[in-house]
Amino acid sequence: MKFALFAAVLFLAPAAAADVVDSLRLGVMDHNIKVTDGKNADKESGVNISGEVRFASPRFLGVIGSPHPYVMASVNTDGATSYAGGGLEWDWEFLRGWHFEPGFGYVLHDGDVNNPFPSGTQAAVDYSADHVLLGSEDLFRTSLALTLDFSERWAVQAIYEHLSHGQILGSGRNQGLDELGVRLVYNFN
Repeated sequence: MKFALFAAVLFLAPAAAADVVDSLRLGVMDHNIKVTDGKNADKESGVNISGEVRFASPRFLGVIGSPHPYVMASVNTDGATSYAGGGLEWDWEFLRGWHFEPGFGYVLHDGDVNNPFPSGTQAAVDYSADHVLLGSEDLFRTSLALTLDFSERWAVQAIYEHLSHGQILGSGRNQGLDELGVRLVYNFN
């Protein structure tokens, strides 16, 4: 229920704030990839279709480097973990047309939280072998993106994101998800 309500807000927010939308981003993410811990990689299949609405940075955020607020949603094509959330992204142009964009946010997901079977049973072992156990219904989202402008309005972006509760939002399991993808960016400004 929490996820459905949050997803509805994601789609209504852009219409309410159309004059402050900075950019739209749409992409494809390789879901549940191996980065450093191979125990969780490849437990979920499919790709995620990711959409994001990024807003102009409000003046009061100037004290922390003028990050852009965003709302996003990512839907898995195989019925695995999908999520939606919001946060802040910084945008630093380091060469003409090249941007480094780190971000930090919060998401709600519909994936597995804990193992439903009693610990130590064969059913629990089998379930853990095939499911990422995220340990909390809400997760932090950290992202790193490299963006290349190829016109005044259009850009392409390579993005990595990590979802985890970091033992802060939940207790117990904290397996997390890593995703890597490419997005097309349309800039309004």
